Amino acid sequence: MTGHTYRQLFRTPEFTPLFLSVAAQTAAGTVSGLALGTLVYRATDSPLLSAVSMFGPSLAQVLGATFFLSGADRLPPRSALTGLSLAFAAATAVLALPGLPVWGVFAVVLLQGLIALLGGGVRWGLLNEILTKDGYLPGRSLFNMLSGLIQIIGFAAGGALVTVLSPRPVLLLAALLYTTATVITRLGLTVRPPRAGGRPSVAATRRTNAELWSSRPRRLTYLGLWLPNGLVVGCEALFVSYDPDAAGTLFACGALGMLAGDVTVGRLVPPALRPRLATPLLLLLATPYAFFALRPALPLAAVCAALASVGFGASLVQQERLMALTPSELSGHALGLHSAGMLTMQGVSAALAGAVAQLTSSATAMTVMALASIAVTLTLKVAGRADTEREANDFGRVSG
Repeated sequence: MTGHTYRQLFRTPEFTPLFLSVAAQTAAGTVSGLALGTLVYRATDSPLLSAVSMFGPSLAQVLGATFFLSGADRLPPRSALTGLSLAFAAATAVLALPGLPVWGVFAVVLLQGLIALLGGGVRWGLLNEILTKDGYLPGRSLFNMLSGLIQIIGFAAGGALVTVLSPRPVLLLAALLYTTATVITRLGLTVRPPRAGGRPSVAATRRTNAELWSSRPRRLTYLGLWLPNGLVVGCEALFVSYDPDAAGTLFACGALGMLAGDVTVGRLVPPALRPRLATPLLLLLATPYAFFALRPALPLAAVCAALASVGFGASLVQQERLMALTPSELSGHALGLHSAGMLTMQGVSAALAGAVAQLTSSATAMTVMALASIAVTLTLKVAGRADTEREANDFGRVSG
């Protein structure tokens, strides 16, 4: 991958406005998540509720994936993305209301999760449509690098703003950023027809989910995208309770590591080598958190968070494989299902990690989640190797 190729991406029609709108949304999600987690932790002193408030929208993804995901390919992309950004702006403004009870916070968080599900499928399906098929990985790599860079700045700035001001003004800032994304999407994208015919429906969603899930190679790819990643996010969900005063620093260091991983995988690693990196990167993603039971001080904890997050680069390799295994007319739905499953597992893992922390400690819970992620990665590696050997034996018998 060369720098010239990245410059070519920005010369591709509609890539730049999509890039800028995602930048605004990522910034909004970063500062609002930290503000909300801090707000709930101050009100409840509960690691569980703090973790769920930050990652709880992900729990709603499973509902959307079951009932609404067919809209990812059956709705006009510009209209869908504009409406979803506006809805996020309104929901985030509601979270900033003084006196909103904790149950009200979680009701809004659930609504945000349902909104986010459809947005992921529409957005990444549109990216796959804007770029050529061999351009998707560098394009998604660039978006991941953007996300990492904005999260570094957003968590650092958000942590400072939450300390100097309070969480509610930071939530209003996030609502303004979502509104900015709405304007960019509306003015920068052109009108495109839906990628697939027919109306969005529960039946269409279930039928396409079943088709995507029917292939064993796709199933293993989806599980590799969802489970190890989600379990490690459970570790990150405990940053606020692990060190309330330094959570922004830990999140920023994690984002720095993720940026490094995406640059390495998307720009530096030769295409022929990438498929062999998924398992090593997933093991790197979890292993540093296995030592948090020793309760490392902030400098070492920050280094561990940065080093571990390099492993998030595995998702680029896995997404490239998913697209190779999926018909182009189902790309939006397939990527939406990936996003929904990943975010659902992140929400489940955040809740599980919070529950373990409630019974033990945040440090112990992080180690438990890391060990579970390592075990899942190794299990999936063995399952994939068994498939490869079976295919080789079948080919040998046919050739003979």
